[in-house]
Amino acid sequence: MHSKNRQINTLTDLNEELENYFRNTIIPQLFVDRSLILRKFTPPAMKQFRLKEGDIGRALADVAENFRFPTFIDNIKHVIVTGEILEKEIQTTDRRWYQMNILPYITRVDQLNNGVIITFIDITSRIEDLAEQEKLVAEQELLLDTIAHDIKTPLTSLGLNIEMMKRLPENGMGRFPQLVGNLEQSLLKMKSVVNELIDSRWQGQKYQPTEELIDLQNIIEDARLTLAPQITEAEAKITYDIQVSEILFVRRKLRSIVYNLLNNAVKYRSDDRKPDIKIASTAENGFMVISVEDNGIGIPSDLKYKIFEKYNRVADREEGNGVGLYLVKEIIETSGGRIEVESEEGKGSVFKVYLKLKNQDV
Repeated sequence: MHSKNRQINTLTDLNEELENYFRNTIIPQLFVDRSLILRKFTPPAMKQFRLKEGDIGRALADVAENFRFPTFIDNIKHVIVTGEILEKEIQTTDRRWYQMNILPYITRVDQLNNGVIITFIDITSRIEDLAEQEKLVAEQELLLDTIAHDIKTPLTSLGLNIEMMKRLPENGMGRFPQLVGNLEQSLLKMKSVVNELIDSRWQGQKYQPTEELIDLQNIIEDARLTLAPQITEAEAKITYDIQVSEILFVRRKLRSIVYNLLNNAVKYRSDDRKPDIKIASTAENGFMVISVEDNGIGIPSDLKYKIFEKYNRVADREEGNGVGLYLVKEIIETSGGRIEVESEEGKGSVFKVYLKLKNQDV
């Protein structure tokens, strides 16, 4: 009798310790037996999943809707059958993330799987941090691609001008000042790209560049000067119809958009005619619409939706690495805009860029 009372007291102490643990833990936990009956849960689980004392002893299927994510019962059955520990990241319908751990509950006496203990750890902040880090990595890759692309262009112009200078006859030195001016513009462009990179690093704006009120016409002129050697060599004609000029945007990004579209209009010209390029801007439903139209080689129908992919090129006839239009699309879409293209092979293309007009009268 004395031995039996001692066992009862021991069991009572153990039960009180278990109850005390369940009452004081800050982690949502459930105990479900192998018959899928809800046997116990911690107060945080009661609050998180809207359980009540009357739910103890109910079949888990009767309260499954409280947990707001699919495959919950199937996961529990799997652990009961296999005895394996299951760890899984889940998202509930209230858009919070949890690390769910389902552990088999093994009795010490007979070593049988008597059910499962389920633990939920809120990892919403961690998931949000990871998402932010992924965004920063993507921004970094975009920035590096943009810098590499922007520096490559003036380097190409330098090479082109040097080749033209080499071919100058002795009596043709009248063009020498113009070529020297082009070389200077290319050098200034590279210096500008490097300075922007240094400024963004020291000012903490590498991933959050500052928007400012920009005049589109100045950006177009900047791009035209950068591409002056290519425009001159191609004998390209450029006309403008700028109806909306001011926009709140990041200067470097807008310059990259305009430059890439103008560069492609010159680069992918037809052998049968001189380039005729029209640049226009209008306001439409809260967007500035910038269009760049050319009479070049156009885009084959099977490539129309692939030209914005990284390393994809319209043609292999010109030097390039196929990231220009990819960068343009990434910049535009991360800014809440979109880009459209209309093209007919052999006749030319029209690119339309839609950029949001923020806090501006249009």
